Amino acid sequence: MPSEHPTDPSRATAGTTGTVGTAGTHGATTDQRTSARWRSGAPLVELPYMPPVDPTAAIMRDPLVPEEKRYCAGCGAAVGRSRDGRPARLSGFCSKCRTPFFFVPALSPDELLADQYRVLGCLAYGGMGWIYLAQDERVSNRWVVLKGAISSTDRDAVAASLAERQFLARVEHPNVVRIYNVVEHSGGGYIVMEYIGGRTLKSVLRERRQEELGPLPVDLAIAYILAVLPAFRYLHDLGLAYNDFKPDNVMLHGGDVKLIDLGAVTRLGDPDPILYGTDGYQAPEIVSQGPSIAADLYSIARCLAVLVLDMPTYQTAYRHRLPTPEQEPLFQRHDSLYRFLMKATAHDPRDRYQSADELAEALEAVLREVTATSQGSPRPAPSKLFGGDVLAIRWPSGGPDPGPDWRHLPLPRIDPADPAAATVVNVQTLEPARQLGVVRDALAQGLVEPTPEAQLALARALIELERHGDAEVCLAQLEAADRREWRGNWYRGLSLAAQGRAAEAGLAFELVYAELPGELAPKLAMALAAELAGDARTAANHYDIVSSTDPGYTSASFGLARARAAQGDVAGAAEAYDRVPPGSSLYANAQIALARTLIRGGATGPSADDLARAASVIARQQLTEQRRAELSVELFEAALALISSRPRAQIPDVQLLDQPLREVPVRFALERAYRELAWTAAGDLKVHLVECANEVRPMTAL
Repeated sequence: MPSEHPTDPSRATAGTTGTVGTAGTHGATTDQRTSARWRSGAPLVELPYMPPVDPTAAIMRDPLVPEEKRYCAGCGAAVGRSRDGRPARLSGFCSKCRTPFFFVPALSPDELLADQYRVLGCLAYGGMGWIYLAQDERVSNRWVVLKGAISSTDRDAVAASLAERQFLARVEHPNVVRIYNVVEHSGGGYIVMEYIGGRTLKSVLRERRQEELGPLPVDLAIAYILAVLPAFRYLHDLGLAYNDFKPDNVMLHGGDVKLIDLGAVTRLGDPDPILYGTDGYQAPEIVSQGPSIAADLYSIARCLAVLVLDMPTYQTAYRHRLPTPEQEPLFQRHDSLYRFLMKATAHDPRDRYQSADELAEALEAVLREVTATSQGSPRPAPSKLFGGDVLAIRWPSGGPDPGPDWRHLPLPRIDPADPAAATVVNVQTLEPARQLGVVRDALAQGLVEPTPEAQLALARALIELERHGDAEVCLAQLEAADRREWRGNWYRGLSLAAQGRAAEAGLAFELVYAELPGELAPKLAMALAAELAGDARTAANHYDIVSSTDPGYTSASFGLARARAAQGDVAGAAEAYDRVPPGSSLYANAQIALARTLIRGGATGPSADDLARAASVIARQQLTEQRRAELSVELFEAALALISSRPRAQIPDVQLLDQPLREVPVRFALERAYRELAWTAAGDLKVHLVECANEVRPMTAL
């Protein structure tokens, strides 16, 4: 049964005190600890302010568990039910596992525990018993919460259990409820906790559903999870497992988010732990394998799924699985979220995230993508796994768009902790054949070990040398040593793309995407593979996500423009070119490509507005005389074709490079542009350009 701290019926109001996430610059580096960045810097999401709650207002007037909600805390069986006209029992033992149950409070108002804690009343009932509000008469009458930890007729067993639970009093973190004491009273053990007057995520979610507002907004739900993850990192570093994470146990107080209810916390590696959990959140292996970090992270991901999905059967039909994107529209809009949840809730714990840091990094990246696509504003941040965009390096100055090329994809960063890292870095400036020779010699002489970085360096060089079979041998050896090694599929995708096997390359990159759902590089690779395979629609979708999230990936903007143009979407292609930021070294290239796209127009050619915008773009650029003349020729040739195809009355009065869109001025302008090109040309080309100039020159009276 879920447990819950007190709730306030008032609605949350927007506030600015709680923020989650940071805004960064693509390609930057940072030495900050992960947990420090989750709630610092420019916010990705502002958490709503939750006003404080009067503790006495939260006391239950009639502390009685409804019969339909009475379940055994040990095995989950229905207990305390009426049968055959016999009234329901409010206390007793489960007939299946003999776990005791008490559906009436064991403590009464005004009762005093440990000569210190005065009971005021009940706040809630959970799977581990009643939760009470009390005052600490020895410490300024401060409010405290009492939660039953153990009940037994064996006083020695109670004493031993309470002594074991004393470690909870040493847990101290700003995102974790403070444990003041663990005490014994009338054969029962009680945890004395800090009172936090706020609202649980469960109560917020329940209120939204009652008002037919649906689940929590995705960005807000992710922000709440990110805000509580530092608490899990802290507990795991202490060697503790939380075990029972769910919306009931997340308290929103002011601008803070806190983990409450440490009653199910156990030590990691405990050979005989007392397990508490909740169906729909608890990892499937925990009963057989015991508490673990991976199991805690599983429950975190399940909690996020419950917060954002309309999934009433999360404890039955979807107990250990998720709806597919075909069944859930939210996953169609945010595929990265779906991939994140699938990885975090993988059936095999080895396939999940392995630390709170790792999960938080991935989830924050998903949040950046979600906020960028939903709010329409970029959310760039440096990647710890991939280098930056390389298109500017690969694109010759002033040359045409080189188009999709596997060499334009960013490479995974070299792991500095790898013993072969220094050797691999040193050979990167060499030609591929020389790289291959140096690394192989170093391995043969025992100067470096066959580490992952050494294997990848060999694979990279072999792919460049088109020795793809040998590269595959290196990648297979790498993956045999580590099942979680995603870089094998990354380089396999590069190899397949280099061989022209674009569809297969896309499948390899998709495997990387499944492992790194928040990273942009795999989506960029999937887009490139789709474009190479001729699937412009899929390519455009992936390019759009990358470019929207981080315009620093200029290759995504150019790819998006190409894909949209291939679909006949001229306006969309123009918008993609406009995403390239002015500070980029490829900004001028993007503007020239934008002008040419507008000049070409759609299936029926350019409109007058397209030509006017193209002329404006050309006029703003600092171009060589030859380049300006080339663009002018393209512009005025298209203008003349437009004029020739329509009656004069249908031609709007617009200006093209200070010339009105009329036949005679356009012909004179086109003639001048041809002659400017002819001035620097030679041979047959010069003759051809002069002939073109003479041909378009308007007829005159002289």
